Amino acid sequence: MDHDHSESPPFWRSPAGLTLLAAAAVGGFYLVTEHTAHLFGALPYLIILACPLMHIFMHHGHGHGGHGHPHGQPPRNDHERRAE
Repeated sequence: MDHDHSESPPFWRSPAGLTLLAAAAVGGFYLVTEHTAHLFGALPYLIILACPLMHIFMHHGHGHGGHGHPHGQPPRNDHERRAE
């Protein structure tokens, strides 16, 4: 079995990616230590912003994508699935 090892590493393991991660860590540390009052002032707005983002990314549209049941019919429960 011949494997091709000529693939480039993922971006986060490349020199540019590691440099970006280090700069983000230094910038994050500076932001937390020097601007704590500003961060705490924005915290309520970030929590409010998290609510719609959680609905979008965690609920996946509340079943509007067609999860295997016909439109207009409720999804079957686990007991009916196991009986099949």
